[in-house]
Amino acid sequence: LVTGALMGVGDVIAQQLVEQRGLHGHHGQRTLKMTAIGFCFVGPVVGGWYRILDRLIPGATKTVAVKKMVLDQGAFAPCFLGCFLAITGAVNGLSVEQNWAKIQQDYMDALLTNYCIWPPVQIANFYFVPLAHRLAVVQCVAIVWNCYLSWKANRL
Repeated sequence: LVTGALMGVGDVIAQQLVEQRGLHGHHGQRTLKMTAIGFCFVGPVVGGWYRILDRLIPGATKTVAVKKMVLDQGAFAPCFLGCFLAITGAVNGLSVEQNWAKIQQDYMDALLTNYCIWPPVQIANFYFVPLAHRLAVVQCVAIVWNCYLSWKANRL
C-alpha cells in the first residue's frame, strides 16, 4: 500500500513540478496507473527481493551490505527496470513494437541514472535498516526516483 501511494505521489510530482501540467492538465488516469503498478508490481517484487537477498547474504556488517548492494544493483536492478518499463508501456496501451522501441530508447539512460542514485542508498539501507523497514525506507527515498521513472516511462 505504501509503495503504491508513493508511486502515485511520484507521478503527481512529475506531472506538476517537472512537466508543469497544472491542475487542469493533470492526467489522473496516469497517476492511478502508476499507483496500481506500485501496489501490484513494485511493492510485492521489491519486498520479496529483499527477503530473498537477506536469505542469500545473511548478516548486517559493512561487507555484507556492500555484497547485497552489488547483487541488488548488478542483478536485480537491470531486470527490474526492464520489467517496470515493459509493464508501464503495456498499461499505457503501447503495442509490442512500440513498447520495445520505448524500452530501447529509455532503458540505458534510466539504468545509468539508477546507478547514480541507488548504490549509496542501498548500502546504507542494508547496513542500518532492519529487513521489515527496508522497503519503506527505499520508497521514501524513491519519491524522487518515482518522479523520474514516471516522467521517463510516460514520455512519448
